[in-house]
Amino acid sequence: MDYIEENNNITAPHINGKFLYYAFIAGGRQILQNQVELNRINVFPVNDKDTGSNLASTIRSVIDSIKPHKSYETMVNNIGHASLMGARGNSGVIFAQFLHGLGRETRDKSIITLPEFAETVKRSIPYIYEAIAKPMEGTMLTVIKEWSEFLNSKKESVHNFESIIIDSLTVLEKSLAGTTAKLKELNKTGFVDAGAKGFVLFIKGIIDFIKDRNIRSLVSEQEPAISLIHTEEISDEEIDFRYCTEAVIKNLTISKKEFQNILEKRGDSIVVAGSDSICRMHVHTNTPAELFHELKDYGLISYQKVDDMVRQQETAFKRKWNIALVTDSTCDLPMDLIDRYQVNVVPINLNFGDNHYLDKVTIQPEQFYERLETSEEFPRTSQINEQAFTNLYSHLASHYDAILAIHLTGKFSGTYMNSKKAGQRIEKEFGKPVHVIDSKNISGGLGLIVLKAAQEIEKGMPLDQIVHSVENDLDQSKIFVSVRNLKYMIRGGRVSKPKGLLAKALGLNPVISMDKDGKSILFGKTFSQAASIGKVFRHIRNIGEGKAIWNYAILHADNNEGAKEAESEMKKITGRQAVSVVNISPVIGMHAGKGAVAVSLMFKN
Repeated sequence: MDYIEENNNITAPHINGKFLYYAFIAGGRQILQNQVELNRINVFPVNDKDTGSNLASTIRSVIDSIKPHKSYETMVNNIGHASLMGARGNSGVIFAQFLHGLGRETRDKSIITLPEFAETVKRSIPYIYEAIAKPMEGTMLTVIKEWSEFLNSKKESVHNFESIIIDSLTVLEKSLAGTTAKLKELNKTGFVDAGAKGFVLFIKGIIDFIKDRNIRSLVSEQEPAISLIHTEEISDEEIDFRYCTEAVIKNLTISKKEFQNILEKRGDSIVVAGSDSICRMHVHTNTPAELFHELKDYGLISYQKVDDMVRQQETAFKRKWNIALVTDSTCDLPMDLIDRYQVNVVPINLNFGDNHYLDKVTIQPEQFYERLETSEEFPRTSQINEQAFTNLYSHLASHYDAILAIHLTGKFSGTYMNSKKAGQRIEKEFGKPVHVIDSKNISGGLGLIVLKAAQEIEKGMPLDQIVHSVENDLDQSKIFVSVRNLKYMIRGGRVSKPKGLLAKALGLNPVISMDKDGKSILFGKTFSQAASIGKVFRHIRNIGEGKAIWNYAILHADNNEGAKEAESEMKKITGRQAVSVVNISPVIGMHAGKGAVAVSLMFKN
C-alpha cells in the first residue's frame, strides 16, 4: 500500500489521505466498541442514554460512505461531508461540524504537515462554537479546544507528527477529567461528559493505530460490542422537550442566526452546522411537525431524523419488560397504546416534491390530508433504510435482552428487508436475538398484530413463544378499506388512468383488502361508499361465523363521521367498542385518499 511506503516510521513529518482514512477507521472502531459505556454515562444535555449510539451511528455513516484516497484534502472533505450528512444526536452533530470545519479549512493539500494540521484544527474550533446556540464548557467543545491548543503549542518546535499525536492523549485525558467539575449535571453523578469521552476514545483509537500499524485488523470484521449489565436506577429527571429533531436544509434563504432564532422558539439544545448551501440542524422540541411546516418556507428539507427521547429514557431507566418491541409508522395504533407498551415506532419517509418528511412525526395526518388536497405534486414514499434500523437496534440492544420487530407487508416496501438486515448485523454485534417479522398486512391490521404481541410481552411469555404466536396471528388479522374517491389511486399510479377514469364515470367505489401473501387485492366494488361499507360488514359476518373476534380497529382518512358509523356497525357484530379509532397513516392514506374508511380485525386462534 502507498500508505505503508510513505509512512513507515514513527518520525513521519506529514500524513496523506490514506493515513487519514485508516486513522479515522481506527478511531471510529474505538467508539463503536465503547458505545454501551458512553450511553451509560450520558447525563447531559439530556439523560436519555444515547450519546454512544448517536456517535456510533455518525461513525458508521462515514465508514459506509468513504473509500481510501491518496490526497489528504480529498479525504478530509469526504469525511466532513459524510459526517455532516450522517450525524446523529447533539454530540454527533458537534463532531461532524468539527470534521466539516477541518475540510473547509484545508486547501490544496495532498499531504499535510503537523504545523498545517494544527492550524486547521485551530481554525475549525469557531465552526463548532458558531453552530451551537448556547455553547457549554465542560463538553466535547472544551476537550477539542484544549487538544487544539496543545497541538499548536508544539507545531513549530517539533516536526514529528505522529509522536505529538501520541503525546496529546495526556492532555485529552486531563481535559476529559475536568469536565466533571465544569457542569453541575456531571458533578452530581461523578461522570465525565459522554460526548467528550467519545472524542478522547476516537483519538485513542488513532494513537493505537499509529503504534501498531495493523491495517488488516481495521478492514477485517468488527469485534462484537460488549454489552454491560444495565442499571435499574430510575432517573427522576423530567424531559422538557420530547423529540431530538435533526434535518439537512439546502439553500437556506435566511441567515444561520435567524435560523437559530426560529429553533429557539421551539425548543433547546440547538446546533446549526454546515453552511448556507447545506446545513444540518439539531433541536429538542415537542412539535416537530409544526416546526417543519414553518421551515419549508426557508429552504429545501432534504433529510429529517427524529428520536423520541422519552422512549429512549424509558429504554435506559424504565423498561417495563426485557423484550423491546419495534414497528413502523404504518402501524395505526393510538399514541396512548404506543406509550403504554413502550413500542418503538420508526417512521416511513414521505416526500412532497423535494421536501422530505417523516410519517406521523414531522407531518401529521391532518396536515397531510390538507396538503394532499392543495398540492400539485402527489406525495411519494420511500422505505426506511438499513442505517435507521441499525441505529435504533444498537441502542435497544444496549439495554434489552432481545428485540422483536413487526412491519408492514414486504410487498409494499423494502422496510421489512432493511430491518431484517440491520437486525442480523446487531444480533452479531451484541450477541442478542433480533426477530424481524413481515406482518403481510398494513395499518390497523398491522396494529392489531403489534398490540397482541405487546400484551404477550407484558404477560412475560418467552420470546420464542411470542414469535410463534405472532406468526400464527398473521392469517387471523384482516383489513378492508372502503375508498370514497378514486382520484388519489389514479394520481398515485395504483390504478391506471383509463381504468380509473372509467370507474369514476361509473361512480364505482372499490373495497381493498390484503391476501395471505401480503398483496393488495380488490375485494369488491359498489356504486357508493355506503354500499361498499355494507359489503364489508356482510363479508365480516360470513367469514366470522363460528369464530370469535379478538379485537378490532376503525381507521379513516379525515372522515370522522364515516368512522363513527363503521364503529357503530361493528359494535352490533362484536358487542364492544373498537380498541382504537384513528386517522389512518398518511403513507397508507395517500393511496386510499381522503374520505376512506377501513375496518381491521383479528380473529382468535
